[in-house]
Amino acid sequence: MAKGEGTEQYSNNNLLTNKPVNPDVVKLAVKREQKNRLSVCNKLCYAVGGAPYQITGCALGFFLQIYLLDVAQLDPFYASIILFVGRAWDAITDPTIGFLVSRSPWTRFGRMLPWILFSTPLAVVSYFLIWYVPVFEDGRVIWYLVFYCLFQTLQTCFHVPYSALTMFISEDQKERDSATAYRMTVEVLGTVIGTAIQGQIVGMANAPCIPTPGDNVTADGLNSSLCRPSLLSQKTAYNIASGVICSIYVLCAVVLFFGVKEKKGNAGLTFRMSFWQGIRLVMGHGPYVKLVMGFLFTSLAFMLLEGNFALFCCYTLGLRNDFQNILLVIMLAATLTIPFWQWFLTKFGKKTAVYIGTSSVIPFMILVVCVKSNLIITYVVSFAAGVGVAAAFLLPWSMLPDVVDDFQVQNPDSRGHEAIFYSFYVFFTKFASGISLGISTLSLDFAGYMTRGCTQPENVDITLKVLVSAAPIGLLLIGLVIFRSYPIDEERRQGNRKLLQEQR
Repeated sequence: MAKGEGTEQYSNNNLLTNKPVNPDVVKLAVKREQKNRLSVCNKLCYAVGGAPYQITGCALGFFLQIYLLDVAQLDPFYASIILFVGRAWDAITDPTIGFLVSRSPWTRFGRMLPWILFSTPLAVVSYFLIWYVPVFEDGRVIWYLVFYCLFQTLQTCFHVPYSALTMFISEDQKERDSATAYRMTVEVLGTVIGTAIQGQIVGMANAPCIPTPGDNVTADGLNSSLCRPSLLSQKTAYNIASGVICSIYVLCAVVLFFGVKEKKGNAGLTFRMSFWQGIRLVMGHGPYVKLVMGFLFTSLAFMLLEGNFALFCCYTLGLRNDFQNILLVIMLAATLTIPFWQWFLTKFGKKTAVYIGTSSVIPFMILVVCVKSNLIITYVVSFAAGVGVAAAFLLPWSMLPDVVDDFQVQNPDSRGHEAIFYSFYVFFTKFASGISLGISTLSLDFAGYMTRGCTQPENVDITLKVLVSAAPIGLLLIGLVIFRSYPIDEERRQGNRKLLQEQR
């Protein structure tokens, strides 16, 4: 029924606008299309801007939990508080910053780019201090909480305008989709860089483990690689890794600012509604709500896997010396398969790509916990999981512009809401991520997790298996059920494209 109504809508609109073709109008349309085309250089400069968010996010997602527990030596309860509050605060700042961006005046550099430029210096300072262990012990919880929240706020000032910038680099859907594919490739490459820098540098300085009464330390003793470096060297390794990442962050921001021209278009219209009016407006758009809810559960699944996978490799699989390489394989596989998913969604449609891409990772989530610890099998499973991660990276950001276009077709007199749409998507995923990280860390605490232990109790192993397999699979299935009711298929998307061209 919905599909038929949508087809009839487009047919009626086309009949209403079926007028004799004016040659001057055709020439104007051709010129507009040429103007909207982006060069490869423009797309690359735009794509580079997505790397800082993924590099820092990957480093924090994979390593912050194990860093707080084993290096900063915080109690698991306090670590869970930091992770939850930091993510929850980050989620709250997204719609707030999105609203402020929408109210920002147009400058000669654009509306989005100044936010990116001015937030970068403070963001890199706060990021570096997250990975610094202060000499005092009593105030460490406050230290990490303050700088974690501060960095999340400043990074939001970078990422929300950057995400909304997708709508202002071109008015053409194909050009935006192409630029998004470039962006997703660079962003997944950013996760590889973040994993490689953080993992390889930190991996060369594993913290010494603490034997438990059940550990056998006689004869050959414990694995010497577990006790080889000092804790001080690992603190230094985290500082070096964060310094390198900060340098890349600044470089990417400079390339984005000078390599991308923000086109005025709808951006010249300042958003004059109140904050709550804006919320009601975008949350009242059905396709947007269904898209956000679907990706809320699928993103939460991958975040849960990401946040606990390092601990799972170290303790459950016993691959403490290889976990950074396993994470690197996942991200490399994701980078290599982004072009495949871009081709797939172009050939078969974005909704089909969601089903295939999301469900493809489920068998490997089951396999990794069912097969006895084996390094080769773990690498194979990790590569296969990376294929699903690529789809999870690409599809949300490829589908969001379609929802914004659909909103503009249905509300032709309402303009300038792009930042709100993007910020609320990030809000829901980050808030869910904070809940998942807080719950998972608390679960480890209840299971009896031992800070820097050479081994962990059996309950911890069971908990980690649930956190990286059973729970993510359940969340993915819920997300797939929600996507069944997502109404924007290829027919409706192309119809929206034609109607927007007529409006312009």
